[in-house]
Amino acid sequence: GGVPRRGGGSGETRGRGEASNEGQGASQVAREGEPERAPVSPAEIAICPNNHEVHIYEKSGNKWVQVHELKEHNGQVTGIDWAPESNRIVTCGTDRNAYVWTLKGRTWKPTLVILRINRAARCVRWAPKENKFAVGSGSRVISICYFEQENDWWVCKHIKKPIRSTVLSLDWHPNNVLLAAGSCDFKCRIFSAYIKEVEERPAPTPWGSKMPFGELMFESSTSCGWVHGVCFSDSGSRVAWVSHDSTVCLADADKKMAVTTLASETLPLLAVTFITENSLVAAGHDCFPVLFTYDSAAGKLSFGGRLDVPKQSSQRGLTARERFQNLDKKASSEGSAAAGAGLDSLHKNSVSQISVLSGGKAKCSQFCTTGMDGGMSIWDVKSLESALKDLKIM
Repeated sequence: GGVPRRGGGSGETRGRGEASNEGQGASQVAREGEPERAPVSPAEIAICPNNHEVHIYEKSGNKWVQVHELKEHNGQVTGIDWAPESNRIVTCGTDRNAYVWTLKGRTWKPTLVILRINRAARCVRWAPKENKFAVGSGSRVISICYFEQENDWWVCKHIKKPIRSTVLSLDWHPNNVLLAAGSCDFKCRIFSAYIKEVEERPAPTPWGSKMPFGELMFESSTSCGWVHGVCFSDSGSRVAWVSHDSTVCLADADKKMAVTTLASETLPLLAVTFITENSLVAAGHDCFPVLFTYDSAAGKLSFGGRLDVPKQSSQRGLTARERFQNLDKKASSEGSAAAGAGLDSLHKNSVSQISVLSGGKAKCSQFCTTGMDGGMSIWDVKSLESALKDLKIM
């Protein structure tokens, strides 16, 4: 899910079940899991505490207890994805390697995947059918990795052209073949990641019918900023991305790949996901999630509102004198000493990942946000609609 980056590329996580606050600066992701699939319990999360390790926690009552520690990387872990059906975890890091972790008994066993890159890996995503995964990196390539039965190892193929900078974000199309990628060259692209060794020839899509490996199916033309997050809709006919210039963009394949752009009033957004075919939730440096809606008839994106409405506080603000005294005595002003206590949002630092927990992208009922404050929050869509009278999810 998968996917938060903390403090300049620290770990991402994707797990099963609910979510918690576990350690400042830890990267976390939660995903709804099937109880019979979970190795220990239905509620588990995997986090990277900003180093080369991955910690797995399980829910025990109201607490989260660490049950596994995955140590194999010798560089910081930058990406984690947990496959819900096969129950395998894939990780990547600044050591330029990826590992596929398989639970055997009570122990997670790693298998090295050589990515053939000379820069750090930045993000990783399992394909929907979990028979391959994609890794974005600073080498200006995307590694598509799959298991070769004859030789009993993982191999990879590279998508290179026309990527000209670090790949920051990835998302798979529902057909298991097309892959959206956002990178530091200001572009969102869709490639074919068809691997004939592990899958049948794909059926035509609105993005195109000829899909040999590495084929460029779509490339955004608007110059924006680093593309921090990309996401396909449930149907796969739409792709949305958020960039460092605070814009939200959406391309609709059913409208000849027409692109609509909305310049938001927020600070740069880092993550985006569809919660219905016409509604998006995004979040970033403003520390709270916001809603965007798409009018397919008009081909227009609109701002739907802030989802984290602050509660009225009776606390008085600090005077200028008190603020400077705090800076002098504690090297902090109001809020920074108490992990963002001055913010009126639930998260006290940038939100780096949004994951759909239940309902899927077609009709999401719950989603979770992960913040650089080391916390994760679960949001109920129906509760949000009832609490915010002006909110309209299409």
